[in-house]
Amino acid sequence: MSQVSRQVARRSAPPRRRTARRRAATTEAIVERIATAIAEHRLPPGTKLGEEALGEIFGVSRTKARQALHRLATDKLVTLLPHRGAFVAQPTVLEAREVFEARRVLEPAVVARFVDVATPDQIETLLEHHAREQAAIATNDARAAQRLLGWFHVLIAEMAGNRVLADVLRELVMRSSLITLLYQTTADSRRSSEEHRELIAHIEKREVEQAVELATRHLERVEAGLALREPSSEVVDLKSALAAAGAG
Repeated sequence: MSQVSRQVARRSAPPRRRTARRRAATTEAIVERIATAIAEHRLPPGTKLGEEALGEIFGVSRTKARQALHRLATDKLVTLLPHRGAFVAQPTVLEAREVFEARRVLEPAVVARFVDVATPDQIETLLEHHAREQAAIATNDARAAQRLLGWFHVLIAEMAGNRVLADVLRELVMRSSLITLLYQTTADSRRSSEEHRELIAHIEKREVEQAVELATRHLERVEAGLALREPSSEVVDLKSALAAAGAG
């Protein structure tokens, strides 16, 4: 075969290896796609995430799919059950109620304490944080929005100056952030951020009673707005859900 013929043959040959390489997703990409599908409610709580099915969808080995699932489990988005596999996390209705009840008991005291000690720099920190909340909501980044909305409350606890209260609240916020990610709507996220701005205004004016009342009402409204439900038998098409999550 002449050199020209060999070049033509190489150009016309199907690019099998390059195609396979393009199709195979990285662990980070798999984690991001699944997390986005969960945040966008395309993968409901309790959905089974099979390693083999994920491997076929992303063009990767079961080992890489397993690595991604372990990463998601670390972030509490996925639950790994022995001999059963991986499932989208599904906090129970009772757990959700108890988490918010604990926050309603704790946070009014934290807010009252912070109103008394807040400095101009700390208020500015809250305003900057609120701006990041708004940006995440405006770009429909549900995961970032829920993380920031939850961390707003942790910031207040940390700046209030009681480490024990801050540690307890941090744990509660982490648990409630997962609950709101799974069960809250975008409209509720916007409302939460608006109430955060109102709370900052009360803190800035040293209005203790109004700040405490708003903090309590805020938690009650968030809990009431959650679409909490018991486990569903709904069958989800993983391929369609994950394809939609990767669109755009």
